[in-house]
Amino acid sequence: MTKKIGLIIGSTRPSRISPSIAAWLQEHVVHEGLSIDLIDLAKINLPFLDEEAMPSDGNYQLDHTKAWSQLIQGYDAFILLFPQYNWGYPAPLKNALDTLYAEWRGKPVSLVSYGGHGGFQAALGMQLVVRGLKMPMLTNNLQIDLKRDALDEAGQFKDPEEALAPYTLVAEQLGTEFAHRLND
Repeated sequence: MTKKIGLIIGSTRPSRISPSIAAWLQEHVVHEGLSIDLIDLAKINLPFLDEEAMPSDGNYQLDHTKAWSQLIQGYDAFILLFPQYNWGYPAPLKNALDTLYAEWRGKPVSLVSYGGHGGFQAALGMQLVVRGLKMPMLTNNLQIDLKRDALDEAGQFKDPEEALAPYTLVAEQLGTEFAHRLND
């Protein structure tokens, strides 16, 4: 049976580079029995947490929260892809996680951060968040160091495959780790 992994694009910035990283991940985090779907928070357009009750109560009243819950329940595991902003992660990603609670519990997660120095601080902060949501973190996580000479004047990759080549082995190992974790 195929296991579904949701690859959540955590940046909503119009000039973001994350869609090209997400497409690259979809190609390289592959393993028999896995499917990887993109979940783009810019397209989901989830409002900031606006439910009356706490998410841990699971008493959702708003249609957008119910739809988000249904979407997330359909996945067995997640990859969170996000840039580092001022040593932190993007607010839309935190909001998307905070809007729900039980839907995340027990689902394996890998963190893929990026930035001028790989997004280490953002990944460190996000580790606390996923731990609080009771999501087991995989051992394979990526911290992508954006090199200025690999980017064009608009801040996009000149050649995504070449720029991300140093991370190929870890991406492939991530697919294997997800397969083992989800099929045990």
